Order: sequence, then structure tokens, then C-alpha cells
Amino acid sequence: MRLAIVGFLFLLPCFIAAQDKAIQTMQFESGTIVPKVPAPDTSHKAWKRGGMYRFNLGQGTLSNWAAGGDDFSININTTLNLYASHKKNKFNWDNSLDLALGFLKTTTLGTRKNDDRIDLVSKYTYSINKKTTVGVLGNVRTQFFNGYSYSTTAPKVFSSGFMSPGYVLTSLGMDYKPKKEISMFVSPLTSRWIIVKNDSLAGKASYGVDTGKNVINQLGAFATVNYQKELVKNITYKSRLDMFSNYKRNPWNVDVYMTNILAVKIFKMLSFNWSFDLIYDDDTRIFGPDKDAPALQLKSIIGAGFQLRI
Repeated sequence: MRLAIVGFLFLLPCFIAAQDKAIQTMQFESGTIVPKVPAPDTSHKAWKRGGMYRFNLGQGTLSNWAAGGDDFSININTTLNLYASHKKNKFNWDNSLDLALGFLKTTTLGTRKNDDRIDLVSKYTYSINKKTTVGVLGNVRTQFFNGYSYSTTAPKVFSSGFMSPGYVLTSLGMDYKPKKEISMFVSPLTSRWIIVKNDSLAGKASYGVDTGKNVINQLGAFATVNYQKELVKNITYKSRLDMFSNYKRNPWNVDVYMTNILAVKIFKMLSFNWSFDLIYDDDTRIFGPDKDAPALQLKSIIGAGFQLRI
């Protein structure tokens, strides 16, 4: 008798489970209850990626451009702009990479470079509210190839190269987005390294490094303003303004780096583009009669050609 009772108690959960399963089956079939569906895995959707590739035939104009190039040229220019953003809870990680390269081919002087840029920005922030975040920003800016300054009366002069100069910046600050089209990052604590890898340029104390040194560190304040908007249908304007003040030397002489791109979409894969860049760096003292003074650097490229959204 005891053995029968023990066996009944042992098998009772199985009978109950079978009965519950039968009841649930009848309820599903009658529509009384709806089965639970596992929530979809959206972790891979936290990343947003994209970009734009452009290949243009255009006309370029340079004024006091330290990286080198012709003052006026007809050129082939290509740009690649990529971005990748990740958001999880209140943490945001935004990355952008801008690459540009342009050349002019002449019959008497060969191939000249008139546009060359590598610009990587990475920003990791924590949201305080819908418009304000705090965090860290990093930026690396340089070029691919050697650059030369040209003159009609003198041989070309080597003026720049890969990581000559190179600018590496890390910054702690606050980012404010009053509207989706604009963001403003401000930092009172920023460390910037200017790198001149080429020894011949370093020997001339080019780009602010001490004579014969390849790297100089600067501590200062930094601000960057980014703006992007479709002004009207098929016309987009994108702008970025960076400002840096060196606490260690002449803090009132603010270094300025600004890029502007106006793109007009003509057809699905054809566009008209105008880019305008402006640089003022008090440490880039390679201008003037004695090649020892800073100057406002300007670059303008107008072109039309192929574009592809990535």
C-alpha cells in the first residue's frame, strides 16, 4: 500500500503537467489565450551606419594653403564621408571619418595634389537630458601624401606629408543639441598633440614644434560646432567649426579649422558640390616674406560629378 502511495505521489506531477498542457492546447485552439512570442533581438540595430562617396571634376582655388598645391587648378576630386553611431540606454558613441583626395594633371609640371585630408572624430557621451550630454571627444587629422608649394619662378618646395603635420586631440566636455541639425561640444580641458614626423620639417620648427623636435603637446580649451541640414529639397549644407585656445602660449590667438560642403542633387547619382575650408593656426608660421608668420588659409573647390549614398 505504501509503495502504491509513493508511486502515486511520484507520478502526480506528470499527470498534472499533462493535464495543464491539454488545457492550454484547447485554449490556444479556441482563441481564449494568445501564446507569448519572444521579444525580437534588436541589439544589432543599436548601430547606425552610412556615408556618402563623391567623384567630381572641378575647379579649385587655394590661398596660403600650408598643405601645398596650386593656387588655381582644374582637378579630379574624390571624397568619402562615413559615420557610425551606437546608442544604448543613456550612452552614445558617435564616429565620423572624412577622406578627401584631389589631383591636377599638367603637361609641363606633372601631377600635382590640390586636396588631401584624413579626419577621424570619435565622441563617447552620457545623456543628462534630451539636449545635453557629457563625455570625451577624440580627433585625429592629417593627410595621405606629401604636399608641395609651387611657384612660377622657383622649384617646388616640400611643405607637408603624412603626420607632418598630424593633429591628435582628446577633450573632456559637454555636448549641447538644441535642434537635431546642430550640436555644440565645449571643453575647458583639452590636450592636443602636434606631430611633425618628417625630420626636415621638424628641423625648421614647422607647425609649432620646437626646432628638431617631432612632437609638441598643448593644453587648452576647445569647442566644435557641427551643423547639417537639407535647406530645401535636394540641397544639403554641412558645416563644422573647430576652435582651440592654447593655455600655454598666446591663449588669445585662437586656432580655427572650418569645413563647409554645399551639395545640390541634380539626378539620382549626379550632384553639384561646393566645398570651402578655412584654417588659421598661429603655430603654422611658414608664410610671409621671411616664411616665419601665420596666415589665414583658404581652399575652395567647385565641382560636379557622381555621388553614391552608402
